[in-house]
Amino acid sequence: MPSLEKPEIVTTTVKWRVPDMHPEGRKYVLIAGAATLVALWWVGWFLAWPLVALTVWIALFFRDPLRVTPQGDGLIVAPADGLITMIERVPVPVEIAGELGDAPMVRVSIFMSVFDVHINRTPIAGSIKQVVYISGKFLNADLDKASEENERQHIVVEGRPDASGNARKIGFTQIAGLVARRIVPFVKPGDMVAAGQRIGLIRFGSRVDVYLPEGCICQVALGQRSIAGETVLGRVGGDAVTGVTQ
Repeated sequence: MPSLEKPEIVTTTVKWRVPDMHPEGRKYVLIAGAATLVALWWVGWFLAWPLVALTVWIALFFRDPLRVTPQGDGLIVAPADGLITMIERVPVPVEIAGELGDAPMVRVSIFMSVFDVHINRTPIAGSIKQVVYISGKFLNADLDKASEENERQHIVVEGRPDASGNARKIGFTQIAGLVARRIVPFVKPGDMVAAGQRIGLIRFGSRVDVYLPEGCICQVALGQRSIAGETVLGRVGGDAVTGVTQ
């Protein structure tokens, strides 16, 4: 009679940790902290308390938590934290139509409030094919026309070729909002990126649009909250997701 060996169990401990602050935010925290000290010295706590709150908020705005990106063929992960506000088939922006084609695509819009993490991440692994910055207005990022009129930056990532030699391309757009005044890129054309890798940030409140290619089924619903680098937005060959707001 064959012996039954117990499987080896590997135990690990995961502890909560305070998220790091991205270096981009350090100068703003220093400025706010210096203003707080000046107010405390000359005026007192009456004026210093609001500045203390502002300093803490700025530090939280630039927080950069660790993320665990799901692995698997055909997965497209969320590039931003925020609320799924629009899912609709739309024409591809002309600036990236040369890479993605002219056929309409399903656009998933993620609205980031000033309380969300604003570090953006790449939806797939591959190489950066295109980065296009466009100056524009600073309308409310939750408006549909913000995708065409606001300051924005288009990025196209080409994934690794599959068994048949075809490489999937994903386009997404960082859109400045009513309060946001700068889009900060971390990548340039030709860079190699891993799925969920940091590619930029937007200051301070904004939106990210993701264009799902043909054959990719949307995996999120309106009103759902996404987590950058972790939430699966789309899956090639997956089943459609439906949901209601509760």
